[in-house]
Amino acid sequence: MTGSAAPTIRAFEARLIRVPLTRPWAADVTSVGVIATHLVRSDGAEGWGFSWTPQIGAEAVLALLQHDLTPASLGRSAEPGVAWQGLWEHLHEAGGGGLTTIALAGLDLAVWDAAARAADLPVSGLIGRTRDAARVYGSGVNLHYPIDDLVAQVRRWVAAGFDAVKVKVGRPDIAEDLERLQAVRTELGPDRALMIDANQRWGLDRATAALEQLAAVEPAWIEEPLRADDLAGHAELARRLGGSSRIPIAVGENLHTRHRFAEYLHAGAAQIVQPNIVRVGGITPFHGIADLAVDHGAALHPHLLPELSGQLALTLPASLPDPWVEDVEDAGFGALGALRDPSPVLIRHALLTETDHAGLGLRFR
Repeated sequence: MTGSAAPTIRAFEARLIRVPLTRPWAADVTSVGVIATHLVRSDGAEGWGFSWTPQIGAEAVLALLQHDLTPASLGRSAEPGVAWQGLWEHLHEAGGGGLTTIALAGLDLAVWDAAARAADLPVSGLIGRTRDAARVYGSGVNLHYPIDDLVAQVRRWVAAGFDAVKVKVGRPDIAEDLERLQAVRTELGPDRALMIDANQRWGLDRATAALEQLAAVEPAWIEEPLRADDLAGHAELARRLGGSSRIPIAVGENLHTRHRFAEYLHAGAAQIVQPNIVRVGGITPFHGIADLAVDHGAALHPHLLPELSGQLALTLPASLPDPWVEDVEDAGFGALGALRDPSPVLIRHALLTETDHAGLGLRFR
């Protein structure tokens, strides 16, 4: 007897959904764009995935999926990871990363979802779990919060049992950042971790001066201190921060390919990488980035989207430091009512575990 042919992609479709935020991230960021995808394999198995962008580019991602990825993907292998490189090369004319990889994630996630559903497994079970739970930290888009509102947010995180939180920095006056962080540190006490995120607001000299002062609150890391594409600047900042009391540099939410992560790690420009699974193109490249982190002795903490990132965190190589999963206040898909089914993850007492589900368990209303 001969084995059945490997499944191929028979049909693929995408639709755009706007999910309102209950706590806006800024005056002009009141919703996030989700491009929900659906795939049918030649053997009849179905998979669901998504692409995502908070405010800018959702319509462009949808167009790439509908007009470029759909015709290019039909008839290609539906085995996880097999078609990814060829499709990335197909889209490369429109850019090696960014909109193209965000779009490609919508297909890649659906491919993995279909394979796991066909095997009656969660995706983490198909890949292979290396841990049963992942640590979670409280996060928020809070640079615009008055200090009283910021402290109140931190109190909510402490009451919910979080052992670590992340706060935005980058106010016009470094002294104001320090005052806000000192108030946060007072609420947290000495034993909880405090991460800080500049969201690319500083130049090299400004970052150097700011971190000399902000070191007083003992940050666990500084995230995106400089423009995300400033590799040389990050390498120099890492040199300036060297020594036993160095603040680790975290980058990745705006790096879109495995190649960019490799450049940063090879240059010693970051000690922590934070790939966003959607922005890098899906599960297939995410695990390639994890291998890079292992090779360079870096930590990996996935960026945003805990319903997705949490599942993949459970499959990261055991040789990596235990990952942190980011939970932005009032921004989870389940909390926003965007999911058709119960959330595939449960966050309780600052730990994330999976609930009973097949595939990714992420189908949107």
